[in-house]
Amino acid sequence: MRKERLIVPILAFIAVLWMAAQLLSSFLFERSLHQALEDLEARGEWRVHRTESRQGWLSSQGRLILSPLLGRPWRLELNYNARHGILSTDVEGTVLPRLDTVLQRAVGEVSAPSVPRWQGRYHTLSGRSEFRLALAPFVIQQNGRELAVRGGRLRLEGVFGDWRLRALLDELTLTDGMARLALGATVLESRYTYIDDAYHFTQRDHLHIETLQLSYPTFDMLLSPLDLHSRMELDESELRIKGELELGDVMVPSEAPDTPLLNGRVEMELSRINADAVRHVIGRLRQEAAWGDASLPMAEGILARIEPDLRKLLSDSPRLDVMSVAIDSPLLGIRLDADGALFFDDRQLDELSVVNLGEEAERAKWLERIDGDFTWHDAPTVAALWLGLPLGTRELEFDVIRGVWRVNGRPMPELWP
Repeated sequence: MRKERLIVPILAFIAVLWMAAQLLSSFLFERSLHQALEDLEARGEWRVHRTESRQGWLSSQGRLILSPLLGRPWRLELNYNARHGILSTDVEGTVLPRLDTVLQRAVGEVSAPSVPRWQGRYHTLSGRSEFRLALAPFVIQQNGRELAVRGGRLRLEGVFGDWRLRALLDELTLTDGMARLALGATVLESRYTYIDDAYHFTQRDHLHIETLQLSYPTFDMLLSPLDLHSRMELDESELRIKGELELGDVMVPSEAPDTPLLNGRVEMELSRINADAVRHVIGRLRQEAAWGDASLPMAEGILARIEPDLRKLLSDSPRLDVMSVAIDSPLLGIRLDADGALFFDDRQLDELSVVNLGEEAERAKWLERIDGDFTWHDAPTVAALWLGLPLGTRELEFDVIRGVWRVNGRPMPELWP
């Protein structure tokens, strides 16, 4: 009899624990989603707006709108439906791209068999999230031009401070009359690590394109493969961006079906971008976006208002290092093996105008701030001939002095009329 009396309290206790676990799962999911959206906005590239949110013990629903921070030519509408469990939350929804009126008219009609759907899972105990998106084939047509995508897949996973992205595109074809550009299988792998509010962050990206083919009625070019590696790092003092481009064999079948036109790699790094100025510019852009409305997210004259902040980005004399340029042309019998660096003079930055960069006189003022040097090692004889140097010259020293190029101490000759 005593044992039977204990059954009801035990069942009640289990029910209370289950309800508490469900409530905790719902709360942790909502907190993780809120933190992820704040982290996305902290990068200074996106604007995130949650238009709907209904949180419950067993399920939650909502709607998010993502758009570029600078302007709003397009946006993504994400609807989600979350089913909360004790150990995890399963999420599913749709992704609907929207174009503004001007861009919609420019792009034309878009046809797709269905609205893209995505799925995900949030692990309550570890805080880890996984999201997957399958992209069905679609076609964009405009005035005889056509962009066709055969389909793709996307996977995003991670925890606070460490996210990984892997995107695969099956095939992309752009046709314009008789011209055609085709990209084969394309893979983007990205990892983004950061601290709270993206005060410091590191982003590594690797883009791999299996084949790239450009076709005209009288000309064909085939590149296979193409790899682009990049690393962006913001620390206490500076923003550094390092990139490496690897070109496989570039073939011109109509001219030389068996001999590559060129192949090789280029590696360079941009550094000394003032870190505090970067964070301040991001903050100003987010503030400007918050002042805007749905049709005009960035008020007119923003460039003039943030011009002093943009000039501060250059206050540590930015530097561009070209660590290696190794390009080989078996077809032409020429090899380019070069390295060097460019520097920007940061004195009296208030004399420069970002707003007027479209004017030739202002661009000349900016070019006068650039100095540097490059060396072409073991240059071919034909290069010396092009530059009007003695035929026996094997090393070419290029100097940039206040934006003016010199080669081996001589003024750079006019290579093109």
